[in-house]
Amino acid sequence: MHDVIVVGAGAAGLACAQTLMKAGRAPVVLERSDTVGGRVRTDVVDGFLLDHGFQVLPLAYPEARAMLDYERLDLGEFARGAIIRADGRFRRLADPRQAPVRSLRALAGGVVGVRDGAAVMKLLRGSGEETTTAEALRRAGVSRTTVERFFAPFLRGIFLEERLTTSSRFLDFVLKAFADGPAALPRGGMGSIASQLADGLDVRTGTAAATVGPNAVSLETGEQLRAEAVVVATSGIVDEPVHGWNGVTCVYYDAPRTPIPGPWLVVNGEGGLINNLSVPSEAAPSYAPAGRALVSLSILGAGEPDLDAVVRQLRGWFGSGVAEWRHLRSYRIPRALPSYPVGGFGQPPVRLASGLYACGDHREHPSLNGALASGRRAAEAILADSAPV
Repeated sequence: MHDVIVVGAGAAGLACAQTLMKAGRAPVVLERSDTVGGRVRTDVVDGFLLDHGFQVLPLAYPEARAMLDYERLDLGEFARGAIIRADGRFRRLADPRQAPVRSLRALAGGVVGVRDGAAVMKLLRGSGEETTTAEALRRAGVSRTTVERFFAPFLRGIFLEERLTTSSRFLDFVLKAFADGPAALPRGGMGSIASQLADGLDVRTGTAAATVGPNAVSLETGEQLRAEAVVVATSGIVDEPVHGWNGVTCVYYDAPRTPIPGPWLVVNGEGGLINNLSVPSEAAPSYAPAGRALVSLSILGAGEPDLDAVVRQLRGWFGSGVAEWRHLRSYRIPRALPSYPVGGFGQPPVRLASGLYACGDHREHPSLNGALASGRRAAEAILADSAPV
């Protein structure tokens, strides 16, 4: 008989267990795979740190700030702004609050329309009545050119869907998070976030749950476990995203030198396979061995990537030096992010039944912040249900 069993050692399950442990409870976390993290994992390949899909930690995430020790993560920050690939050129668009002169020059140089500044400020105040992201951009007055060159590839890289049908409620959250602080990478890779969340917990990896129910878990080995409360923090058992999943493919290359100096995100405003590209080792040098650069690029969808077509596009961007790059690994992630269409924004009850609870970013909003918040809410429900009357 256990106190609380948490099934799944992703960010939501670990956040739930940490909250319970800090309240004096004794949770046990069961994880099918051989390591913690779920979708927030990092592999070490030839001295490179490869996250499972390009990910960043926006430092303004409120749940992350409350739950994580940023100093221990030893974060390397990305630049505020982006580099836009459009019309055969790379043009830098800095955050106007960080570099106003440079940003005005970029605006004047045709990266985005000058009138779009007021539209962006309107968006930052909130999109108003819920609609699709595409419609929210139109209503705010963002020009079609600016949407195609910057907002569409930038937001596709976050939402992982082509048509920007994601709810404007999530758009509001994303824009606020990126406006309030930079994005960063931990020195040990994004997987070190999960490792920190697992500190002090009783996590049993390589332990697969077959079925769950109120106060009970059956393992695939046939062993039966009992608990005062059971939390489902993984998909595929009793709790799935209502609207399905969005997928992505991330391709990593080892390069002898960085093609993009500085910790910038490159968004593709001229079409082709590559949606966005970055050099994580420019933000966190630990991502690559000394004297090398790690190049990461994202392709929407989780199909088999056409690496020949990818290399042709990269050569068009960076020239013949791409021939020196070495393909390290491709990650096809069909379940990268829960879909969040109009009407999908909400907080479903964490109690599935007496003694059975659920958490995950599909129950809050599809982000690391949402996963942490959902895990915390599930733990708080358990604590409230077991509190003396």
